[in-house]
Amino acid sequence: MGKTARQKSLDRWTKQKWRTASGKKSSETGEVYAPSKTISKLKSTKKGRAKLAAANKKKRAATKKGKQHAKHGLHKNKKR
Repeated sequence: MGKTARQKSLDRWTKQKWRTASGKKSSETGEVYAPSKTISKLKSTKKGRAKLAAANKKKRAATKKGKQHAKHGLHKNKKR
């Protein structure tokens, strides 16, 4: 029997290398976690760097309020 869509999605997700833009822990820097490929792509353009900075700002604000997760928009409509 083949894998379900959820199982396939989890397989894809676990194969990705997730990290912060600085490479440090998010608990230390307040940065968002994203796949390395996404971070590299965002850092390569001015618009991408602005989007990453905005996401980090939202993440830090949510963390300050005591929330673990922040809706920062980096992963919106993306297959992860």
